[in-house]
Amino acid sequence: MRRKDREVTDRNEMIRIMRDCDVCRLALNNDGYPYILPLNFGLVQMGDTVELYFHGASEGTKYELIKKDNRASFEMDCKHVLQSNEEKGHCTMMFESVIGQGRVYILGDEDKKKALDMIVAQYHPEGFEYNPAAMSRTTVFKLVVENMTGKIKS
Repeated sequence: MRRKDREVTDRNEMIRIMRDCDVCRLALNNDGYPYILPLNFGLVQMGDTVELYFHGASEGTKYELIKKDNRASFEMDCKHVLQSNEEKGHCTMMFESVIGQGRVYILGDEDKKKALDMIVAQYHPEGFEYNPAAMSRTTVFKLVVENMTGKIKS
């Protein structure tokens, strides 16, 4: 990272940033080009392991790409504030972000409810009852994070 003064090295601080975000962008390999998806997510931290959970329809391009190559990159950002100085003709953006890489795995039906509960918890910490009938037409997958870095510009 070029700007070491903006680097976040504390893993718990990176997790805090991730929990403050509402979208995770997942990039999959598509014959030499990234295939980027903005996704809702759930996050679980177990010791040094971080897993991100996602859901979607039961078929589509993302699943074909995951089957070919399950390596992926992700990016999350939040707390955007535009700072403009008309006098100096200068604009910049405050933000917090985390990027990283890992491997994606499609989950079986036995793990689907637990994973969906984690996704719901990201957006409804007070709880939310979703329609269980949707589970049969929903695919759930996870990214096991292998490495990540954080950055804060304030």
